[in-house]
Amino acid sequence: MKEYASEVRIISRLRHRNLVQLIGWCHEKRELLLVYEFLPNRSLDSHLFKENSLLSWQVRYNITKGLASALLYLHEEWEPCVLHRDIKSSNVMLDSNFNVKLGDFGLARLVDHGEQSLTTIVAGTRGYMALEYVTTGKSTKESDVYSFGVVSLEIACGRKPIDFKLESSQIELVKWVWGLYEEGNVIQAADPKLYGHFDEKQMECLMIVGLWCAHPQYIFRSSIQQAIQVLNFEAPLPILPSKMPVATYIAPPTSFSTLVSDSDTITSERGQTESSGTPHSLTITPSSTTKFVTPSTTFQSAQ
Repeated sequence: MKEYASEVRIISRLRHRNLVQLIGWCHEKRELLLVYEFLPNRSLDSHLFKENSLLSWQVRYNITKGLASALLYLHEEWEPCVLHRDIKSSNVMLDSNFNVKLGDFGLARLVDHGEQSLTTIVAGTRGYMALEYVTTGKSTKESDVYSFGVVSLEIACGRKPIDFKLESSQIELVKWVWGLYEEGNVIQAADPKLYGHFDEKQMECLMIVGLWCAHPQYIFRSSIQQAIQVLNFEAPLPILPSKMPVATYIAPPTSFSTLVSDSDTITSERGQTESSGTPHSLTITPSSTTKFVTPSTTFQSAQ
């Protein structure tokens, strides 16, 4: 009910070409229904991970820019700021012309500009969540930008953020691409399903922007506006550290949240988990790339 109410309260007030349009809602006899515009091309992930993906490179690049435009609206152009908190490829919907429509605002929060969410309960999807958000439970613009960076790399590489079927050096998408960036061969991570049919300059740009947005240290991440400028070639590519930096956090919690490793699972603020598959528990613990620093029946129209 909390997520349903949040979605109705937030998405019904937003108007942007790259956000799903809520047509109406209904709640009766414990049935909670949301009615959206019909998006015939479904979600981005349903195309990216198919053996014969129909997404051309230009369509993919435009999808990235459309998603960035939606995030800019949420973070900078609407009052108050909207933190989405669950940006992932399965929440990026596509209309008949493959234009982006960002959806699923059940976990979204409204905050004043420059503020972070008040909740300390982690909610989101593994692989898309910034490590400082996992450890502190505080979502920010920077944690949304991290998720955008991961989706950008998914679009370029055509693979999921975590894939245990791959060899150990390739399991985590961000680490793998950053390793190739260190070698000066980031293009090697390009989706093989594109068969080399892509603009190399745009591919390199998208991957480097993806790494910039997914920087382990949130203070060095791009803002979404800066990312858009680089994607439009209105600003130069950033120069990132050759080696993937170590993440540092201030005031880590005394205990770590237990998440679920299924990629479609979220831990909600009701303290329950919901999954489309068999869950496997995972306890978040510090790793070699983590450094902790202690500080001193009624149908309602949406129109």
